Amino acid sequence: MLYLRTYTFPTEDSEFDYLLEVKRKCYNTFYPFKILSKHYFERIDFETITILYGGNGSGKSTALNVIAEKIGIQRDSLFHKSTFFDDYVEMCEMELAAGIPQNSKIITSDDVFDYMLNVRSLNVGINQRREELFAEYLDAKYADFQMQSLEDYEELKRINAARSKTQSSFVRSELMANVREFSNGESAFKYFTEKIEENGLYLLDEPENSLSPQRQIELAAFIQDTAAYFNCQFIISTHSPFLLALRGAKIYDLDEIPVTVKRWTELDNIRAYFDFFKQHEGDFY
Repeated sequence: MLYLRTYTFPTEDSEFDYLLEVKRKCYNTFYPFKILSKHYFERIDFETITILYGGNGSGKSTALNVIAEKIGIQRDSLFHKSTFFDDYVEMCEMELAAGIPQNSKIITSDDVFDYMLNVRSLNVGINQRREELFAEYLDAKYADFQMQSLEDYEELKRINAARSKTQSSFVRSELMANVREFSNGESAFKYFTEKIEENGLYLLDEPENSLSPQRQIELAAFIQDTAAYFNCQFIISTHSPFLLALRGAKIYDLDEIPVTVKRWTELDNIRAYFDFFKQHEGDFY
């Protein structure tokens, strides 16, 4: 499913004309100007899965944030825009193939990291409460209690609950429902599966961060199925070989000048992995 058909960034010439006007004042940076244009990256023609590949500083995350801002889709974490960010976005153009669904969003590494911290804090709290409930259960089960007034009603219910249940079932019933402890990798993967819904446009900024190779493979399968069967479009910045190998993905190589479209097996990092494992092939037997 295509929602966003094309996106056009300012050319080097249009950036030059703009900066000629603003250079009358002193600025520390003109970001995001001069980031993508130095690679002559001027236009993206999207497929259902489009990937922006490149090393640190290549501009792949910049491109993703600029696209997200132009579309106006949701983001969970705050994004600190530079002085010239809005002007740059205003100079960009896009062509839609269909209306952008409301549940569309950009998911960044900051979003996933914040979610993992929240889960970790929640689990710490649950563990502390669990220990407290063990003690409460024993106190209630063997308490010498007689109800004196209606003010004792809640205490009576608690004691009856303890006496009618095993220790584990009592603690389970008192804790929050459907909460369990996740590893960082499980939490990160769960974040994507919860946030990505059917019929949506999703921009993923280096989703492989915090994911083990096995989890990256699972995420790739999830993205592939969601794009194929649930009308989702994905724009992904990544250098993960598991995501780059997504079937039918269109890959823009931002390490090239000018930026070119390549097959995943033609990318320098993938060739490096291939050569390395080929050299050590005998070690796997």
